[in-house]
Amino acid sequence: MDTELIKIILAFVVLINPFSALGLFLNLTKGYPAKDRQKVAQIACVTVFIGIVFFTILGESLLKVLGISVGSFQVAGGILVFLIAINMMNGGGNPVKPNEEEVEVSSSLTASAVVPLAIPMMIGPGGISTVIIYSSQVKGVFEVGMILAAGLCISVFCYASLMAAGKISRFLGDTGLNILSRIMGMLLAAVAIEILINGLRTLFPQLMS
Repeated sequence: MDTELIKIILAFVVLINPFSALGLFLNLTKGYPAKDRQKVAQIACVTVFIGIVFFTILGESLLKVLGISVGSFQVAGGILVFLIAINMMNGGGNPVKPNEEEVEVSSSLTASAVVPLAIPMMIGPGGISTVIIYSSQVKGVFEVGMILAAGLCISVFCYASLMAAGKISRFLGDTGLNILSRIMGMLLAAVAIEILINGLRTLFPQLMS
């Protein structure tokens, strides 16, 4: 597998991180039959994939409309992702995603699968920023395809995680999830530094050459 694709998948896994949504998914689907739980998981993961496709295709255009340079967004996104990584390594989770107690759940199970389960519990500001950053760097159809392939992989991973939510929660427990979050934070910090350096290289090519 191409190393760039692995890098993108890694960034998506850490930032989208379906494990952070397991508790909410279990609360939403408590008392519902397996068919309904499967439907909620499907809707949430399709929503995640649609979000990745949307910002992959239109992300750079949105920056142009807003008058934001790719380099500036990369630097800002790198700083945001690095702050998320630091917080995760300190055991605080992803600070730009809400806690379960803070989310408002719709009376409709289908609507709740989209908001708040998919957005923002799984794909939040950090994930969206990363998609836009990677899409702004693409130079051809093949690289766009890599981002979409990574998005498909993480969507399937999210679905598998949600469907096994009960088993994962029992196996890892709060301590296991905390340790996993810290490890993911360390990996995310490396991704953030790379994004930041690429942004600085774009803004100051002579200084970073």
